[in-house]
Amino acid sequence: MLAALLTLAPVAQAADKALPPIIQTMQQQGLAHVREFKAGADVRAFAAVAGQQPIAIYVTPDGNAIVGSRIDAKGRNLDAEKVDELAAQPMSDAIWKQLASATWVPDGKASAPRIVYAFSDPNCPYCNRFWEAARPWVDAGKVQLRHVMVGVIRENSSTKAAAILSAKDPTAALASNEHNFQAGGIKPAPNVPADVRKQLDANQALMAELGFQGTPGILYKDKDKDGLVQRVNGMPRPDVLAGMLGPL
Repeated sequence: MLAALLTLAPVAQAADKALPPIIQTMQQQGLAHVREFKAGADVRAFAAVAGQQPIAIYVTPDGNAIVGSRIDAKGRNLDAEKVDELAAQPMSDAIWKQLASATWVPDGKASAPRIVYAFSDPNCPYCNRFWEAARPWVDAGKVQLRHVMVGVIRENSSTKAAAILSAKDPTAALASNEHNFQAGGIKPAPNVPADVRKQLDANQALMAELGFQGTPGILYKDKDKDGLVQRVNGMPRPDVLAGMLGPL
């Protein structure tokens, strides 16, 4: 399917002569990871990221830009691999770095060959189902889950998350919440300390930035796609779960 086309008017002057004015205008509007590649003599082609989406941009001789895909006579996307190389990979690396810098609770061995991040709410039944489903991989040392805690579902989600994050052993506290989920989970903290509130707010902002509106929001590196970060909203289907966590 052809991507939507967007035509934008050029601006008159550019401070950076290396990039067309229209690309600079789009950068001011949030375009990131801009890299030029060859696409014939009639246009200048750029790979970039808009929001969380890798895109191709073609600047025409009149200075306007077309955002979309070049398709050949057989319906093949001519520039998909180039966009992945120049835009998707830097975006993926940046997301992974953001996740590593977030506040998360480790679940599994640090030496596990696979890491999976999950935005998790202590009151989320689907987070609990995902935690349970992942036990064989975690217990076998194949996967480390990193739970990026948020408090978004119920009024006491934040105080439960605070109880986990403030515990002497957050991993054990998280396990207690999941083991006893049907009985109400972990006892909420009396309040949310200022430092924990800052962590939860940052985690929730990151969750929204990465396009998740609910929990669990799961991210992992796909071994079959050059290690690009993949996303799953909600409880994964069995086939997706197996592909995400790898062989046992």
